Amino acid sequence: MDFIPDQYHYLAINILSIAYALAQSYERRLRFLGNWRGIFTALAIAGGVFLAWDELFTKLGVWRFNERYLTGLYIGSLPIEEYGFFITVPFACLFVYEVLNYFIKKDILGPYRWGLNWFFLLVTMFLGVYFYPRLYTSVCFFFTATLISLQMFVWKSPWLGRMYLAYFVCLIPFLTMNGWLTGSFTEEPIVIYNNLENMGLRIFTIPFEDSIYLLGYMLLAVFIFERNRNHSVIRQSDD
Repeated sequence: MDFIPDQYHYLAINILSIAYALAQSYERRLRFLGNWRGIFTALAIAGGVFLAWDELFTKLGVWRFNERYLTGLYIGSLPIEEYGFFITVPFACLFVYEVLNYFIKKDILGPYRWGLNWFFLLVTMFLGVYFYPRLYTSVCFFFTATLISLQMFVWKSPWLGRMYLAYFVCLIPFLTMNGWLTGSFTEEPIVIYNNLENMGLRIFTIPFEDSIYLLGYMLLAVFIFERNRNHSVIRQSDD
């Protein structure tokens, strides 16, 4: 990545994360931005929750940012690029979710959603307890377990199979971009994690917790998106 000046690396990650989704959002068949109410409500609420979490964890030293790869603009303890991350990544994830809904009419993971729910619930609860009180691990896993429990026993959302499919697809670009953030393509990491506050298990350079972090984010964002969907835009499905 030598062709990108150091101070623009995180900015470049944000631009690349959203570029294709934004360019295709006006595609006439999908009409993704026709669901603007759901999109922007999800970005505002889920983004607000996770930015508050991010601000707190930065102050507590769970992670920090490498100024070498930042433009130098901050709001509170967070660089402006981090705020951009919580717009670009969830926007792209919701776009993937809607693209899959449109082009894959059958809810292929729908019959397995309860099994997936129980798998992720048991894994997150066990690891959250086992690695307590490591902050990133315990908070990330307990938060995600809480959302899964609400989906299973309170909200009983019918779209969970579709959300899991989108999650598995989104893992590929998410891990690529997070690899960039954690030093896979740069001399130093852009985001530096305190290993005393996580499991110490990495997917290449990426803390394992980040994959569960994405699941929690998508559970919350898709829930808000679906609750605030503009129903004048009809999604075809065989649910």
